[in-house]
Amino acid sequence: VQLQASGGGLVQAGGSLRLSCAASESIFRNNGMGWYRQAPGKQRELVAGITRGGKSMYGDSVKGRFTISRDNAKNTVYLQMNSLTFEDTAVYYCVADTMFGPVGNLKRGNWGQGTQVTVSS
Repeated sequence: VQLQASGGGLVQAGGSLRLSCAASESIFRNNGMGWYRQAPGKQRELVAGITRGGKSMYGDSVKGRFTISRDNAKNTVYLQMNSLTFEDTAVYYCVADTMFGPVGNLKRGNWGQGTQVTVSS
């Protein structure tokens, strides 16, 4: 397994969760890392991405609430999610790629398995 995501679960609205995605060294070293999410019936949308150099970007719906970071020593990317709302409920996927568009493209990059985040209202 090249990307292993973890940390999802059930949380009440207003709460926090931290997702982790551990990658193989070669993939992590050569790529930016990102998180996408997909709710039932919706597109896979960008949540956050971080370049190899540490520059971060966020989807509009999570700006100010979510923070992406990467630990180069552990080959791991994190997504700290605060002030969660019901609308954040989705399967969250990590991806290693060199760019992150607003909609996830499964034909490029290396995708991990999803982790379910459920926010109860």
